[in-house]
Amino acid sequence: MKVAFLSPHFPAEMPEFTRGLAEVGAQVVGVGDVPLAGIPESVRRHIAHYVQVPRLLDAQSTLQVAAPALARLGVERVECLWEVGVEIAASLRQALALPGQNPADALAFRDKSVMKARLAAAGLRVPRNARVRDLAQAQAAAEAIGYPLIVKPIDGAGSASTYRVDNASELERAIRMCGHLSEVGVEEFISGEEFTYDTVCLNGVPAFDSIAQYHPKPLEARSQEWISPGQIVLRDPHSAGLDDAVRFGRAVLTAMGMGTGFTHMEWYRTAAGEIVFGEIAARAPGGRLVDQMNYANDFDVYREWARAVCWGTFEAVAHRRYHVACVFKRAHGQGRIRRVEGLERVRSKMGAWLVAEDLLPLGSPRRDWKQTLLSDGCLLARHPDYDTCRRMMEMLVQDVQVYAG
Repeated sequence: MKVAFLSPHFPAEMPEFTRGLAEVGAQVVGVGDVPLAGIPESVRRHIAHYVQVPRLLDAQSTLQVAAPALARLGVERVECLWEVGVEIAASLRQALALPGQNPADALAFRDKSVMKARLAAAGLRVPRNARVRDLAQAQAAAEAIGYPLIVKPIDGAGSASTYRVDNASELERAIRMCGHLSEVGVEEFISGEEFTYDTVCLNGVPAFDSIAQYHPKPLEARSQEWISPGQIVLRDPHSAGLDDAVRFGRAVLTAMGMGTGFTHMEWYRTAAGEIVFGEIAARAPGGRLVDQMNYANDFDVYREWARAVCWGTFEAVAHRRYHVACVFKRAHGQGRIRRVEGLERVRSKMGAWLVAEDLLPLGSPRRDWKQTLLSDGCLLARHPDYDTCRRMMEMLVQDVQVYAG
């Protein structure tokens, strides 16, 4: 089977999905806007054909160049797991009359207003929301919904350009900060713990699912530089206390018309126990969550996603062995990474439970913490016992410190 894969080398997780496609027997047709020679050899070796387009995220030019090239190659599937490319992939499928997510469903997974309207129509609890183009419309929405509010992009990913506002002056500032966007969403602020529900689906039914919790909430992590954000993939989403979340997540998939592929959903549990929808994307999660799923289950979900989209099967067994914590470290100071303190002590305490170290090498420029969740690298630990895993996460947050200068 020939599978076109948009952006086989970027973002960071895409090379693993490219590998997964090749390992299940697909001939990978990479589609990107860099020369093939500019893609690392570790990725190139999994690519059978390559179509270079002028600007990958320019839908019109990509369709004009890629569609006839993919038709000549006899491509049978078009896949994309990069948030900003899923609509382009859907348009290519339509142009080539190929199976998979259509443009209307792709839009619903990208446009948060359309998304929430679909789910509200299905009777699922979503934040009250409105889409606005200027301050006057935002003020009218605030009056109807009430403070506090969240202002966020209609088609954003993660918590970029997302602001909590508690009063009229903060609303005005947030709208000004979003001036580069033609319109934004204004929605009810939901106070609660934040989780994910991630799946690999076969015809809309999860063949595998996973739940993770953010520590602290993403908006809080984005607002304070000193925070080292963490997240824990929970060992078994089908355990007591999570069954209502799984039912809710599966109802969302049905309402959204999900087919086959990865999904990444975020949701809240309020202090009263209510589940409230956040958002959903028709792609794999970033921020090392896929790696955490693999460590939790001792399998390769990169490969199993590929098997699902190519052959309609999911063969790996989800062993549900471990809770897995990931902590993203932010360096103190500016400039280049100079030293790491506490890592040796943590290694000796955790032993084999510390499963991955991916901190920036000494001498590397510090990353802009506002632009990437990955920050200056991450550490992963796992354990069968939740409380132990939670303590390990806190140890990685508090005892390991990175310094730049």
